Amino acid sequence: MESLPDAIVQYILSHMNNARDVAVCNCVSKRWKDSMPFIRSLYFPRNSFDNYAGSDNGDEIILRMVSFIEKLEELVVYSPFSGAGLSSWLSIVGSSLRHLELRMDNLSELQGCRESPSKLDCINAAKNLESLKLWGVLMTQSPKWDGFEKLQNLEIVGARLEDSALSVLLRACPNLTNLLLLGCEGVRSISVDLPNLEQCKLDFYGVGNCTFSMNSPKIEVLEVQGCSWIRVRETKHLRSLSIANNAGRVYMVDFGKLMALEFLSIRGVQWCWDAICNMLQWASDVKHLYMKVEFTGDFEALQPFPEIDFVDFFNSHPKLQKFDIHGAMFAALCQKNSLKNVDKGFVIPCLEEVVITVRSPLNAEQKMSTLESFLKYGKNLETMVIKILQMKSSHSSADDFFDEICRFRYMNRKIVRIE
Repeated sequence: MESLPDAIVQYILSHMNNARDVAVCNCVSKRWKDSMPFIRSLYFPRNSFDNYAGSDNGDEIILRMVSFIEKLEELVVYSPFSGAGLSSWLSIVGSSLRHLELRMDNLSELQGCRESPSKLDCINAAKNLESLKLWGVLMTQSPKWDGFEKLQNLEIVGARLEDSALSVLLRACPNLTNLLLLGCEGVRSISVDLPNLEQCKLDFYGVGNCTFSMNSPKIEVLEVQGCSWIRVRETKHLRSLSIANNAGRVYMVDFGKLMALEFLSIRGVQWCWDAICNMLQWASDVKHLYMKVEFTGDFEALQPFPEIDFVDFFNSHPKLQKFDIHGAMFAALCQKNSLKNVDKGFVIPCLEEVVITVRSPLNAEQKMSTLESFLKYGKNLETMVIKILQMKSSHSSADDFFDEICRFRYMNRKIVRIE
């Protein structure tokens, strides 16, 4: 290293980001210490100050390190810090920061109310942020943000939110292209109106009765978990859509024709049948369909799926290449009348892979007939995976059904496998 020009040394050391490594390099030589202003990224792990024997606290150490850097572009802090500490750092490097990631650790309501200035409000000093990631956020009051015009990526993981505060936050970030809210609780209604948004992933805790609406004409990827009423107005660019509700019911969905959709996943304990039918109708051109809904029914009572005609279903989804189907939907396709309308010219033209989860030996004969129909009419079928999941029965029918599946697998072992 001693024989290298200063510019090369500065370039090499500027690619370090772990705060401990940077601190150690400062002790090597004056030449190395003089390279510190050229660092572009600093990362403080959770345990950064666990073995520190000095008198300074974490806020002061971070302040001292960032004050030596001329143009810090990325700051990641997982170690504990205060709102006052964050304010002091951002007063120095806020104008140059492009990427900021903070483990806030202020989910405690008492702590969040007493802290002044609040950590969220302090972030307003970093006006030129392009990416902001926050962990463990309490947002019961609206953040005092003037606006982040350059912010394209916003990720919040683990948060307690109020609807009004979330609305103010989204309005302060008008040019987002990626929005991620994971493990958030307290949300009852959310409206996303972001003209440049391309990817959105929302995961809400609670009883699963949130209302969600979106007006983002450029949206391409959308994942929503925990909502009962969903309306998305602009969908012409939507390629991937996932809707799940693990705690509540999905009552209503409103998307319109999903012309560009390639992947659709619908999951949950209970969906209203109209919502399922509408999704399947709008997604008629889908290429990969994943269905794991256990029950239907418009009210409290859990109802099984009604009968679904095998031929009509695949005629309505001619581009389907991969079909991942779980218990209830498979049972609906296996009713005794679902194959009565098969004509000589019927084929499933594009299906290449089907994954079937079987949970019950009931209607074993019809289920075997449906499995055989996939092979018979799926002219391009390359793989069939049969998953036997929690099949419990004291009757010998369960053993007989499993024997039939094993025999079916043996006769078609180039295509069929059992998991």
